[in-house]
Amino acid sequence: MYFKSIFFEDYQLEEKRVTLGRTITETDFVVHAGHTGDFFPHHMDAEWCKTQPFKQRIAHGTMIFSIGIGLTASEINPEAMSKGYDRLRFIKPVFIGDTIHSEITISAKSDAKKPEYGNVTEHVEVINQHGEVVLVCDHILLVKRKSV
Repeated sequence: MYFKSIFFEDYQLEEKRVTLGRTITETDFVVHAGHTGDFFPHHMDAEWCKTQPFKQRIAHGTMIFSIGIGLTASEINPEAMSKGYDRLRFIKPVFIGDTIHSEITISAKSDAKKPEYGNVTEHVEVINQHGEVVLVCDHILLVKRKSV
């Protein structure tokens, strides 16, 4: 992780970056359940899950979102701050042993309320080891301009 200043003008539409991968473990399930209080059987009860359509435990969607976004934080841009996330969708289930990575594409740029900033939208796709998209969202950034 390192700092790299990227100003609004530096972002290019359709520019893409790809993160490293991360394998999801049973420990991830247990820790996330402990942090959130979400001990639903879909995530924690292997025997019950055998009677369900996926036949195994499925990862918490919020955990995959957290890990997928965390993978994107390999460089810190001191010129930008997160305004939040839009259009978050859980597309496919993630299981213990799956390896995910994130692909980020600059999908939109627009003026912000304050003229010294601009809005940048990063379209984020979290993808499993089979090349399947498992989660999508749009990350909205407020980014300083080089000049007003």
